[in-house]
Amino acid sequence: DPVTRIEGHAKISIYLDDAGEVEDARFHVVEYRGFEKFCEGRPFTEMAGITARICGICPVSHLLAAAKTGDKLLAVKVSVAGEKLRRLMNLGQFTQSHALSFFHLSSPDFLLGWDSDPATRNVFGLIAADPDLARAGIRLRQFGQTIIEKLGARKIHAAWAVPGGVRSPLSEEGRTWIRERLPESFETLYTALNLFKQLLDRFTTETEEFGKFPSLFMGLVGKNGEWEHYGGHLRFRDSEGTIIADHLSEDDYHSFIGEAVEPWSYLKFPYYKPLGYPDGIYRVGPLARLNVCDHIGTEAADRELREMRDRAGGLPTSSFFYHYARLIEILAALEKIQQLMDDPDVVSERVRAQAGINELEGVGVSEAPRGTLFHHYKVDENGLIQKVNLIIATGQNNLAMNKTVTQIAKHYIHGNEIPEGLLNRVEAGIRCFDPCLSCSTHAAGQMP
Repeated sequence: DPVTRIEGHAKISIYLDDAGEVEDARFHVVEYRGFEKFCEGRPFTEMAGITARICGICPVSHLLAAAKTGDKLLAVKVSVAGEKLRRLMNLGQFTQSHALSFFHLSSPDFLLGWDSDPATRNVFGLIAADPDLARAGIRLRQFGQTIIEKLGARKIHAAWAVPGGVRSPLSEEGRTWIRERLPESFETLYTALNLFKQLLDRFTTETEEFGKFPSLFMGLVGKNGEWEHYGGHLRFRDSEGTIIADHLSEDDYHSFIGEAVEPWSYLKFPYYKPLGYPDGIYRVGPLARLNVCDHIGTEAADRELREMRDRAGGLPTSSFFYHYARLIEILAALEKIQQLMDDPDVVSERVRAQAGINELEGVGVSEAPRGTLFHHYKVDENGLIQKVNLIIATGQNNLAMNKTVTQIAKHYIHGNEIPEGLLNRVEAGIRCFDPCLSCSTHAAGQMP
């Protein structure tokens, strides 16, 4: 207590038996914020601006999910240009968020060592040890952040995506800037990807023990089974590669996603309803998206996806592979950004559809960097929010995160003398998922 190098506040409890062996481990989320409750009574048009402020790391995710839910309430079709611009902002969000996770939060473990001094086992220690790599990682994150700024006029909490579309297109100056910075971003990504693949040959224990277990995976896929981050439909796949459920609509999420609560965490426990709780454990996020899709749809990222599956001997089930998947998703994002820079629609002025309240209930879904994000609103005839339900990616990984820390603790901890480096490995199991706890705390109650 606290778990370090994550977004938000949490602690981990490890329970030992009389012989000093691990019986159980629990990941406690100890903050409560309650956006679902205090949004009641607000106009639905404010939800994009309000929910984006849940988090400064992934505001775009809530911005887009809220706007897509607003589209449903207006019953409008977003213009082609509006959708492409939303996609562009989400690709910038993926780039900056994944770069933050890999370079700032997780790479100190890989490059400085699990057992290194915690005072320097951070991004500042990385700057001292490898300034060129640290600087490149910071600039890669800056690239994604600046795409968000070029579109929405702000890097954080840009009030840009709105029900019906977006407020403004990309400027020619912005398009030129993105084109000029793409080569450097590709270079940094390949440096990180090649480095991590070399480290994988050394991290065989971590690959086996950092949350390697069978589970379902869920994410959006396109109409041809391609990797998707904004549209498409929902798919569940198991660890063997079998598609369990496909062509699912977010409108019917209640039929396949349940939400359980436990007395020891403010974070809810979503599960796949047909298998019940807790057997319906599933994972979302980078690894899940790469596991549920058939292919990515861009040349370089598809090549890397094939290599990752070859290394894993099929679909990777180790949570340690989340880091690998993040880097492949950055590559996919960069390739898709490059394609959009040649698309005339990104500078089109036809970016927003106008309408009044046509539906009293709507569900929007989008892929956040950390996984699938649902926004569900009910409104009255005046568009005032009556009820809100947010199903956050981190919550959907809650069962898997608890299982991961338990597996790591059981492997490394034997006896009451526990070196700090072993506790850091347990924490690192949580960092695999890059949780956003500010986003995810919605179960009301009192911590024991």
